[in-house]
Amino acid sequence: MDTWIWVVIAIAVIAVIAAVAISMARKRRTAALREQFGPEYDRTVGLAEDLKAAEGELVARRERRRGLDIRPLSPSARDGYVQAWREIQAGFVEEPASALIQADRLVLIVMRERGYPTDDFEQRAADISVDHPRVVDHYRAAHAISHRAEAQQTDTEEMRQGFMHYRALFEDLLEVQDNQVREAREA
Repeated sequence: MDTWIWVVIAIAVIAVIAAVAISMARKRRTAALREQFGPEYDRTVGLAEDLKAAEGELVARRERRRGLDIRPLSPSARDGYVQAWREIQAGFVEEPASALIQADRLVLIVMRERGYPTDDFEQRAADISVDHPRVVDHYRAAHAISHRAEAQQTDTEEMRQGFMHYRALFEDLLEVQDNQVREAREA
């Protein structure tokens, strides 16, 4: 066989190997992002123009998060926030709209103390999605309900649901063990 045929075969083999390697790398990246972001991955893909744009957005979130100084709460701060939550929760029966708004504010305070920027809601949700992807939808739902409650456009059941959404994020932000969460709810 002529040398040029071997060169063409070699180039074809290298191209196939490169294509397979690129495909495998993309699949690994997709799997890693799916694993890290959970339901937030599907939400972002559904909102994006295409898969590449969605995954680029998630990678950008992860990179932004790496630049933040996110820190755990001290045990005393955590205990103080749990106590504040109990007080807000106790007030829900008498003033559900007020309790919902207070829950929103408490979540913001906890986020700020942990090191998350708190200026813009969409950016907060994106930042939270990196570390707390399983509850970011709770945050979005609670935030929307809270705004409707401020405008007096909700009923008590919807406010109760909003409060539950805030609680899911609040508990995740506190990073407490399951038994500590149960104790906080029962107290």
